[in-house]
Amino acid sequence: MEFTRSYTTVDAHAAGEPLRIVTGGVPPIPGASILAKRRWVREHLDHVRTTLMWEPRGHADMYGCYLTEPVTTAADVGVIFMHNEGYSDMCGHGIIALATVMVAQGMVPREVPETRVGIDSPAGFVEAWVGWDGRRVGEVRFVNVPSFLLHRDVTVTTPSAGEVTVDVAFGGAFYAYLEASAVGLVLGRDPVERFQQLGDEISRAVRTAVDVVHPLEPELRGIYGTIFAGPPRRPDADQVNVCIFADRQVDRSPTGTGTAGRVAQLVARGRLGLGQRLGNESIAGTLFTGTALRRTEVGAVEAVVPEVAGRAAIVGFNTWLVEEGDEVGEGFLVR
Repeated sequence: MEFTRSYTTVDAHAAGEPLRIVTGGVPPIPGASILAKRRWVREHLDHVRTTLMWEPRGHADMYGCYLTEPVTTAADVGVIFMHNEGYSDMCGHGIIALATVMVAQGMVPREVPETRVGIDSPAGFVEAWVGWDGRRVGEVRFVNVPSFLLHRDVTVTTPSAGEVTVDVAFGGAFYAYLEASAVGLVLGRDPVERFQQLGDEISRAVRTAVDVVHPLEPELRGIYGTIFAGPPRRPDADQVNVCIFADRQVDRSPTGTGTAGRVAQLVARGRLGLGQRLGNESIAGTLFTGTALRRTEVGAVEAVVPEVAGRAAIVGFNTWLVEEGDEVGEGFLVR
């Protein structure tokens, strides 16, 4: 038996959403910025993404990341997030899971009661604070990139629901936001496949209807996903939501960047105040919280600096092999 390639990973989850962190088997990733590094990864390592994200080692809803050298003096590490379709601009659940792993594994100097972890992402620098009691990791909170409501009340036409009106907000990635009840859906009652279908239709329609681009960084563009919100089920939540992103991928967590964008949307609409907590529940019943720390501006767009908090856990340490002659060794998906 001969193996052409091998990869090592640390596998974790944040609020139920997986993060497979690649720790070995890939070369150093060149580039002066994380966006430049991501471009290099897209051109040279996409076969690794499909190998580790897709079947038989992963699945259609797998999520992962590469680690890189940092590009700013405040960062401990750089990160490039990946999923079933390609690569993300930012990922909140991924920040929570990665920071948890870095502290749990002693990859940064640990301090009680919180350990700081600086992370360079394609969307910008993110600062995480990880609860540490000297033995175990606790809750993680991170100060996200500035987030903002870009487009209000965008009406699009979808094949299965007709006209739908959404807001478009940025929380590290761009999402279309709407209430599930506006399209006759109820989270927890209707099958997730219905949300997948309509979420994909809405994302496609919004991409066609409006120009979605970051005011300061043109490489950050396009609708990443659609987020449906509804009444919460747990008493410490203010809403429940589900995010359909990439190629109809379903986020099991409340979505970290989605929570940041939701905070920005609600503040812009006068429905959430500075310092007011938003409890955001996932379809799995887990919780992230979001808070607008202060107001700022992104170019000419009013924005907020949000803090998002949640918990993560390590679930495994793995070595993945690609055997010579395996016709599906670089991955496949059955949808």
